[in-house]
This record gives sequence, structure tokens and C-alpha cells, in this order.
Amino acid sequence: MTPTPSGRLSRTPDGCDLVLERTFRAPVEDVWASVTEPESTARWFGAWEGDAAPGRTVRAQMAFEEGAPWFDLRIDACEPPHRLAVSTVDEHGSWRMELLVTAAGDGSVLRLVQHLASDAGIGDIGPGWEYYLDQLVASRVDGPLPVFTDYHPGQKAYYEALAGR
Repeated sequence: MTPTPSGRLSRTPDGCDLVLERTFRAPVEDVWASVTEPESTARWFGAWEGDAAPGRTVRAQMAFEEGAPWFDLRIDACEPPHRLAVSTVDEHGSWRMELLVTAAGDGSVLRLVQHLASDAGIGDIGPGWEYYLDQLVASRVDGPLPVFTDYHPGQKAYYEALAGR
């Protein structure tokens, strides 16, 4: 099964923003807990440890990647329960992201925004975030976790088309 990709790409003065959303039948505070509390993030992304506060760096784990690597993650802004902005630097470059949670009817919308300097690699980045966000959805209902090969390379062409490739 190949899930349907949903991301959008918009140009910005500094590059582009990749935006993906998921809707939940849960209050904002509940969704916020799923993306900020270490025992919750461990279920869909990976654990994290450290003193989480704006301007500080925590250690986070990508538990569903080969080798389950740990990395440093800087908290650039934290405005509970609506906005978390983080950044990291690794061998693939700089990563700046925001998680935005808003009320929507009797539920909430989670918007992941990755601020990119260019659209290079979008064919790999987009499917990865689709996978992780669907992991979040599944973990919240104790459902079966998705399989990465259902996302990549199947969604690569969709994301490359967003970039005009």
C-alpha cells in the first residue's frame, strides 16, 4: 500500500517551506503532549533527553532510522501548546523545523513546517516526514506502525514534481 502524499512546497525569500499536516480528533493540549513529551515521541519518532527550554539543546534519537542515531536538537522557540521551533546540523546540512498545533472544530491540526534553503533533496525529505507523521497518527491509537518502503521511493516523484523537477 502506498499512502497518498499530502505535502506542499512554498517559496520563501530564504528558500522554501515544506508543509505537512495531520488532523486529530483530540484537543490541542493532547496533540502537543504527543510531540513534546519524551515517552510520547519515543513511540513515533524517538526519545529525547535533556533540559528542554528555548535556547537549550537536547539529545534526540531517530529510533526508526538504521542504527537509531542520537543527535543534538536545539530548541529555538517553545510556546506551549501551539508552537515548537527546533534546529539541528548534521552531515546532510542544517535543518530548521516548526511544529504548530491549532484547534480545528472539535479537534486539532498539527502542521509540520521544514524551512529549507533550497528544494534539493525534497524527493527524499517529503516521504520521510509523511512516514513519521503517519507513525504519530498510528502511535496515538495504538495502531500498526507504517512501513517506510510504502513511502519511499513511491512518493519521491510527487515531491520532486512540487519542486518542478
